[in-house]
Amino acid sequence: MGTFKIEGGHPLSGEITPQGAKNEALQILCAVLLTAEKVTINNIPDIVDVNKLISILKDLGVKVQMKNKGSYTFKADEVNMDYLQSAQFKKDGRELRGSIMLVGPLLARFGKGYIPKPGGDKIGRRRLDTHFEGFINLGAEFRYNKEEHFYGVEAKKLKGTYMLLDEASVTGTANIVMAAVMAEGTTTIYNAACEPYLQQLCKMLNRMGAKISGVGSNLLIIEGVTELGGTEHTMLPDMIEIGSWIGLAAMTKSELTIKNVSWDDLGQIPDVFRKLGIQLERKGEDIFIPEHTDGYKIQKYIDGSILSIADAPWPGLTPDLLSIILVMATQSKGEVLIHQKMFESRLFFVDKLIDMGAKIILCDPHRAVVIGHNFNSTLKATTMTSPDIRAGISLLIAALSAKGTSTIHNIEQIDRGYQDIDTRLRAIGAKITRV
Repeated sequence: MGTFKIEGGHPLSGEITPQGAKNEALQILCAVLLTAEKVTINNIPDIVDVNKLISILKDLGVKVQMKNKGSYTFKADEVNMDYLQSAQFKKDGRELRGSIMLVGPLLARFGKGYIPKPGGDKIGRRRLDTHFEGFINLGAEFRYNKEEHFYGVEAKKLKGTYMLLDEASVTGTANIVMAAVMAEGTTTIYNAACEPYLQQLCKMLNRMGAKISGVGSNLLIIEGVTELGGTEHTMLPDMIEIGSWIGLAAMTKSELTIKNVSWDDLGQIPDVFRKLGIQLERKGEDIFIPEHTDGYKIQKYIDGSILSIADAPWPGLTPDLLSIILVMATQSKGEVLIHQKMFESRLFFVDKLIDMGAKIILCDPHRAVVIGHNFNSTLKATTMTSPDIRAGISLLIAALSAKGTSTIHNIEQIDRGYQDIDTRLRAIGAKITRV
């Protein structure tokens, strides 16, 4: 188990460039299975979860070539479907939640797809019903081996249909879309997820020959085609990383420039941080954050009541940023209610922040009230263990703002979502060592 040693309390400065989007990568990489032709993907982040998925694709028989750092070509012209029944796949697939999105393209192209119950973050129940109900609506037969926790879908021919999703699941929508692009007839998906990464997937599929309309809305209409071709795709910068660096700059009172953020794809994120009192300046496609020497004051509602920040499906605020926002609020001037609606275990890391001196009231598994110190009292250095990716980066931000030396164990969780994070942080002045 890896460990970070962090000497906190030092201001940072300079420029930092966000990596390619992790959540987009997991969708886009699975889509290469839809064609036997070459697919080139650029701006792929070098992180554990993405590398695991690339390894699974190789074991499936996909030819993978690295062009240069972050750019790969994929050719799935000799896919080995027998690998899906192997003990190795049952092990590897279980270690990565994103592996569930292999099922849709395999079902579309080869008539069957299998997956062990996926793992990932320990943030509460993350059901797969939306995925499999979508496949069943398209005409697939579903089976589940309870002893091995192994799922499977099979279909001689998928047929387009109308479906109203029970939730706007991002991975569920992506999986169903990848299955439907080669189904016979027209598929209509209502209550579809419409976040930028899902839009990126649809645009890529359309370049490959798919016929998807309604991209960017919650109503997708897909006319099935018989085959797809190759393409080249460049991924967006990771909006969760961008939010992480905004939080880092505020907590450490640092002047930072975040490069090439693709402003038009950030949605509500800049406005949410402004509500927390953070000054953000747009400079082309960059975000400039000045040194907040006087701290930052949380806004109240018009009637004077306490601000509440909650996650919601896009164009609402992504749930992955609530952990960072919660940490930022510990040094704000004012109070805020954080309402994490989607996952019942994601706020349980706050006990570590309370140990560091933060004033947080955990109301229930979904809500926490944060009373800011306004930098009158800094957080105290401590020893922590990272429970998941987003809690891990939040604890790292807290440690960089705290006086003294903190230790964070289980940093493999952070490495799952953040590329070369210690190297990149040292480049802007952070005192962090990987043990």
